[in-house]
Amino acid sequence: QVQLVESGGGLVQAGGSLRLSCSASGIIFSLNTMGWYRQVPGKERELVAAITSGGSTNYANSVKGRFTISRDNAKKTVYLQMNSLKPEDTAVYYCNAKRNLISNYWGQGTQVTVSS
Repeated sequence: QVQLVESGGGLVQAGGSLRLSCSASGIIFSLNTMGWYRQVPGKERELVAAITSGGSTNYANSVKGRFTISRDNAKKTVYLQMNSLKPEDTAVYYCNAKRNLISNYWGQGTQVTVSS
């Protein structure tokens, strides 16, 4: 059974930092592209950052230079370091593990709220 468990969300003031973690089980972690997505009510879920099995990364333009995604294959964990947070970063953040069209899993989400 696949599980992706996010942690690290919370309330922070604008300009502050948070570090999200996502621990995976039930998958061959090292073979998966891991991603962080976010969603606000009434909007589609959007990609924030992703890291491939080979370590290549990509980021949404809105977070480039402020967020950093990383992975620890030994711990089966992916991280999202979020700095210089803005109120518009407020959302539910979801962890995603994808290997192919069939192997595509989501965590339960963690709330990030940035106050102005």
